[in-house]
Amino acid sequence: MTETSHTAQLPQVSEPRNPGMALDLDWVRAAQANRSAIERRAATLPGRRSVKKDYQAAWLLKAISCIDLTTLSGDDTAARVRRLCAKARQPVRPDLLQALGIEGLRVGAVCVYHDMIAPAVAALEGSGIPVAAVSTGFPAGLSPFPLRVAEIGESVKAGAGEIDIVISRRHVLEGNWQALYDEMRSFRAACGTTHIKAILATGELGTLRNVARASLVCMMGGADFIKTSTGKEAVNATLPVSLVMIRAIRDYHERSGYRIGYKPAGGISKAKDALTYLALIKEELGDRWLQPDLFRFGASSLLGDIERQLEHHVTGAYSVAYRHAIG
Repeated sequence: MTETSHTAQLPQVSEPRNPGMALDLDWVRAAQANRSAIERRAATLPGRRSVKKDYQAAWLLKAISCIDLTTLSGDDTAARVRRLCAKARQPVRPDLLQALGIEGLRVGAVCVYHDMIAPAVAALEGSGIPVAAVSTGFPAGLSPFPLRVAEIGESVKAGAGEIDIVISRRHVLEGNWQALYDEMRSFRAACGTTHIKAILATGELGTLRNVARASLVCMMGGADFIKTSTGKEAVNATLPVSLVMIRAIRDYHERSGYRIGYKPAGGISKAKDALTYLALIKEELGDRWLQPDLFRFGASSLLGDIERQLEHHVTGAYSVAYRHAIG
């Protein structure tokens, strides 16, 4: 890194918000996905895109600014959430940041269940870090529809700055795109001015073609972000799924002029994986999407491994994982 001090990129919304559009079934049904070509493209990325030394450290710092630091466990407590929020405020040890010449680094958001919004909001007061709440019967999305809509409203009132909703997978599996669109519009309306991330649960959608079509419908319905997974499915974020979703984002931007965010979630726990995802975003969507208002990692353990890699960059030695506890 340079000797001069730099302020890290901070999460902020600087894009016109996606208002959605009328459901275009011709566009949705025309969306296809060539699995063999997609898998070949995804397989080449990890070995072909490698950054080292100062460049790697810079990319890892970028990754930290794009993390939604997450706890979604049945045994969550207010104390655990407060510890997580303290880590969100200071994601890397001050001595390491000083050695790297970085100031003001923070994560993109803290993601919790509805009951943990209040302690998270209190712990993050004054930091500018938003609280993201999972909603709409997370993770299955099978509670009664009026309750799912009401849950969004309660989370917004409790202070959530972002809402991560789960779609009804059956609408995708049955090809009922009108029902999915209407659902997305209702969720978007319930969020009001609060930004909404649509979780597709791609591991349960059957095909990459379904992933492409569901991505388009959710964006037409007004999603600000599309997100791969709840983290609770058997298969979560993968590079082939990510390629399909971000190409749908690119297509939507070319047609509508609105940029939609992307959030891979579940199973991303290693720094090297974060670098691969960042490289994919840069190649497919460009530098503008490498900012926290358009790209997030849904992760709970990724930050710890990134901090270990940064310590190795600064000191030349790896430390044990417990020196970089998340909460």
